[in-house]
Amino acid sequence: MNTVAQLLANKQHWNEGDHGHQRIERVHTINQAATTLDAAKMMNEHHIGSLIVTDSLNKIAGIITERDILTRIVTAQLDPATTPVSKAMTQDVIHCTPDSTLTEVRHLMTDCKIRHIPVIDHTNESDPLAGIISIGDLNAATNNDLAIEVKTMRQYITTG
Repeated sequence: MNTVAQLLANKQHWNEGDHGHQRIERVHTINQAATTLDAAKMMNEHHIGSLIVTDSLNKIAGIITERDILTRIVTAQLDPATTPVSKAMTQDVIHCTPDSTLTEVRHLMTDCKIRHIPVIDHTNESDPLAGIISIGDLNAATNNDLAIEVKTMRQYITTG
């Protein structure tokens, strides 16, 4: 598996286990005017670590993660029930495309110290948000590829 598009196509299969059987693989969004408490509740409900933040025109305005809530709301002792998502979100969204390689995305995540990255399809103007992947998704893809390689090697060794 080499590209983000391939990872997205197989993501549901890898996420089985933990809460994967309950998850519907789609990108969850929240409006920037919602409260950070609403964001935390949504993340807990869907067993996810980030949400894409949208503006009043339903365009991408940012991303909010568990870490954003901890560092910008909890440690600042702000009230999550009254603090809007816009105060906690990261505005400069680092993203990849469906054609990005998994190696490129892994380096991007490592270099930028992020664990979630939206996938933007620039060819789809009406709905460019193609998905979101996490470092866990990249690890699952690597594990899947290694399992296939091990199976192939074992077959080669045992059958000559």
